[in-house]
Amino acid sequence: MAVREIVTHPSPVLRRKAQKVSDFGPDLQTLIDDMIETMRQAPGVGLAAPQVGVSQRVIVVEYGDDDDETKPPKLYAVINPEIVRLDTETELGTEGCLSIPGFVGDVDRPVSAIIKGMNRRGQPLRIKAQGWLARIFQHEIDHLNGVLFIDRAEKVWKLEAETEPASLD
Repeated sequence: MAVREIVTHPSPVLRRKAQKVSDFGPDLQTLIDDMIETMRQAPGVGLAAPQVGVSQRVIVVEYGDDDDETKPPKLYAVINPEIVRLDTETELGTEGCLSIPGFVGDVDRPVSAIIKGMNRRGQPLRIKAQGWLARIFQHEIDHLNGVLFIDRAEKVWKLEAETEPASLD
């Protein structure tokens, strides 16, 4: 495993629609492991492959339960993720991004989402995400479609160095 360099805006790879994954071989496994290590070291709670310069439909998310801080965070590696259902109820939340360091913005997103995709072995999976976890998945899947949080934000501002919160990814 290795920590990879995080690509920052305005790199063209961040604006490209990522390619669907069909090969679940060793290269994909290395990419996933490297993305997990990179996300944790950053630190962030999510990372999309384009953020490490790889235009493939791969995301990793690691986030704990809002209601139970005694449980360890759950780690997801999702290949070819798709949002199959979004809640009609939305909520404004402040997001940041490892690819846009030093900036955050208020983004209105659905409060729950159902995501389908494949795990790292190519087996189908379905995730029902609520609250902040749903927001993270939506943010990361946006990356795979060349969309950044600044495209959806109602307001974006620069953070003061000493008040910088953890980025979504």
